Amino acid sequence: MSQDYHFLLLPGFSAIGFISAVEPLRVANRFRGELYRWHVLSLDGGPVLASNGMSVNADGALQALAPGATLLVVAGFEPLKASTAALQQWLRRLDHNGVTLGGIDTGAFILAQAGLLDGHRVTLHWEALEAFKETYPHLQATQELFEIDRRRITSAGGTASIDLMLDLIAQAHGSGLAIEVSEQFVVGRIRPRQDHQRMQIASRYGVSNPKLVHVIGEMEQHTEPPLGTLALAEAVGVTRRQLERLFKLHLNDTPSAFYLRLRLEKARQLLRQTGMSVLEVSIACGFESASYFTRSYRARFARCPREERRSGVRHDPAVH
Repeated sequence: MSQDYHFLLLPGFSAIGFISAVEPLRVANRFRGELYRWHVLSLDGGPVLASNGMSVNADGALQALAPGATLLVVAGFEPLKASTAALQQWLRRLDHNGVTLGGIDTGAFILAQAGLLDGHRVTLHWEALEAFKETYPHLQATQELFEIDRRRITSAGGTASIDLMLDLIAQAHGSGLAIEVSEQFVVGRIRPRQDHQRMQIASRYGVSNPKLVHVIGEMEQHTEPPLGTLALAEAVGVTRRQLERLFKLHLNDTPSAFYLRLRLEKARQLLRQTGMSVLEVSIACGFESASYFTRSYRARFARCPREERRSGVRHDPAVH
């Protein structure tokens, strides 16, 4: 019996996240017959524009789905703009009828808004992760490539959708088929869900000193409130002066300036991806003074936080 996958495409959805989920199903059918069927849905049954401007035709709108089917919500920029009461009710009805629900890229926002992720592990694109945590602090959001937690499936999007589908194919039809499918995409290895969405710190910043890598990791984990330079130095067993020399030697920077940029980058993500006020964002990023936050933000990005909020300019999610 074929397994049905339904993809609800929201306006501005991630094309690569969607295609990377569909193609493994197609290739699996090529090797083993009609194992899978897939269907494209939209809010109104009409075509949907992806974030890259491509238009994808839908097979239908918000319709009843058979128990045992899987629905994956594929989103991209500003997913909550599509979160209507009707959509939430439809999703809750599907859940009640035994449909497995999931989200690709930022699709988790839609499920969370409908109250359908409580008590489940969930992941989404790393760029939206901080905004998600601030909006839904009670949910267990991870940085995994994908999460499969009972009848909830979430993926970070991008090529992580391939890894998700390969895992699902392996669970249903064995690892041999998953390997065959992966080889068709010239994938060197099937990544487990625990793989990192982003490059490791050493690769991202071009550093190899283990103490420096450790300190940057501490900075990324502690933006609210930020740790002092002395506390960071003690965490890796060096003096404050030694830590400053490490940053100067390997990054031509100071610990405090590097840390400030990390916090400002987080602030920009929150301003672009949440409805938090400027004051709330400044507090979430460890700024005790709103005026200092505004000055620092303007110096870094050549615009003040309120201008950033009004602009609505956003980065396209990276490919993982």
